[in-house]
Amino acid sequence: MPETKFSVSMCVYGKDNPEWFRIAVDSILDQTRQPDEVVLVVDGPVPDELDSIIKYFENNPIFKVIRLPENRGHGEARRTGLDNCSYELVALMDADDISASDRFEKQLKMFENNPELTIVGGSITEFVGEPENIVGARVAELDDKSIKEDMKKRCPMNQVTVMFKKSRVDSVGGYIDWFCEEDTYLWLRLCLDGAVFANLPDFLVNVRVGKEMYQRRGGMKYFLSEAKLQKYMLDNKIIGLGTFLT
Repeated sequence: MPETKFSVSMCVYGKDNPEWFRIAVDSILDQTRQPDEVVLVVDGPVPDELDSIIKYFENNPIFKVIRLPENRGHGEARRTGLDNCSYELVALMDADDISASDRFEKQLKMFENNPELTIVGGSITEFVGEPENIVGARVAELDDKSIKEDMKKRCPMNQVTVMFKKSRVDSVGGYIDWFCEEDTYLWLRLCLDGAVFANLPDFLVNVRVGKEMYQRRGGMKYFLSEAKLQKYMLDNKIIGLGTFLT
């Protein structure tokens, strides 16, 4: 049978580190199962050093580069990328992380063996500085029931690991801006729509962390965003009042 074709959707913006971006892209090109298309959204103007790396990859015929005239934020950039993907299966990738070399091969096999699935992710390791300097991990629940139970307490899918069916994501409105939590909001809407979730029992992506990332995950603006998200879960009976108040 012919191989299933799939897209990779990726975003980059002016503050991304050029070398980290190059390493991230290399990790999706050095796969045991190559993507058929890489949709790269450049979210606003970028410095010359970063732009030269983007232009280098743009020479590869599988790349589709979309340049937004101004920075529109992560949610809108993700939405633009997804809108421009040609294939039903779409894998996400961030501009500073490193995918395991067999990530896509494992995810495609999962979809081929379980056609009812909507989305497949996996666990992540976290590193500071050099990729070998692992400082943490985020292990995901594996089956649909456990993932939906986990959804009541935390984001159940590691966004940078996921591959999903584009048509199902489109059917619930795709990516919609929600400060720092566009992904969780999407998973919740998919859950309410009856989507079937799964995570592989593997570390699929090595994620770069540091004080900048932790700073983004704090403060009043983040708290209010989380509170609003919890209210959405309460209103849709995903959680009860006790969990909401906690």
